[in-house]
Amino acid sequence: MTQPSASQPSERSFASDNQATVHPEVLAALSEVNTGHQPAYGDDTVTGRLREVVRRHFGEQAEVFPMFNGTGANVVSLQAMSERWSAVVCPESAHINTDECGAAEKIAGLKLIPVPAADGKLTPGLVDRYATGFGNIQRREPAVVSITQSTELGTVYTPDETAAVAAAAHERGLSVHMDGARIANAAASLGLPLRALTTDAGVDVLSFGGTKNGLLLGEAVVVLNPAAVRGLEYLRKSSMQLASKMRYVSAQLLALLDGDLWLRNASHANAMARRLEAAARAVPGVEITQPVQANSVFALMRKDAAERLRKRFPFYTWDAATGEVRWVCSFDTTEGDVDAFAAALAEETAA
Repeated sequence: MTQPSASQPSERSFASDNQATVHPEVLAALSEVNTGHQPAYGDDTVTGRLREVVRRHFGEQAEVFPMFNGTGANVVSLQAMSERWSAVVCPESAHINTDECGAAEKIAGLKLIPVPAADGKLTPGLVDRYATGFGNIQRREPAVVSITQSTELGTVYTPDETAAVAAAAHERGLSVHMDGARIANAAASLGLPLRALTTDAGVDVLSFGGTKNGLLLGEAVVVLNPAAVRGLEYLRKSSMQLASKMRYVSAQLLALLDGDLWLRNASHANAMARRLEAAARAVPGVEITQPVQANSVFALMRKDAAERLRKRFPFYTWDAATGEVRWVCSFDTTEGDVDAFAAALAEETAA
């Protein structure tokens, strides 16, 4: 992706939900736990409550391991699900393949097997085609299938689609990892609980995202199938993802999950993306390229118009070769923000 210029206005950005503010309820939760002393490294009462809430969402077997960031959650998950000689099958567009600076390969020593997928989604047929080389010591042996929900292209796996991929993976002895950086947006889009997209669909390990949905920082590895991992506690520490004052990460995740804040935030971001899609479709010369199923809108427009528009509202060029751009809405995107962006889009496209 082409990065927005650092000198551009930052009041309202459509570049990423990472650029949004922190939700006031999350800030309040941090203030609430900022009293007295608590045991370190996850032995605090706040993290204990988080474990209970996570089991309520994902099932009695679920175990939660708070992390600092999404890259860390993904790398620790994949390490715990594999061996040093393992390979991970993932979509070509997967964040672990395109946007984490090779962390899974450098830190975990894994080989990624990127699979072309126009909509960002794997299928059982693609798993069958690319998960090969078992028992051949000359090759890395596939151990994990990793999918993203919602995908990097803004599309969403239905529970049936996830279950079909999981069944294909499990049939071949592979575990299933889900990068859930935007899983809340997917659940809101489908109108389903988090468990329906994960535990009930055969996912073994989830990287649960919080930063893109209103947190200051904080993600979590949620182990849904304990048999699919080994040594995760040690890997979290050796990967520099174990917070000493963990209650401050856990408190944010609790603010999302112990109630409906996760759903409210994601539903609003999705609604703003649909509003933006509708407005963009009415602009001559703008073509929507992907189904808008979560909080991202992908489009084709003239390069010169995109360059002028980016000076007014930061956003990414997703594919420099085709000119495809990406616009992302956040929990704090307002209808006024969308309407102002759409008006500017029309102006610059007509110029």
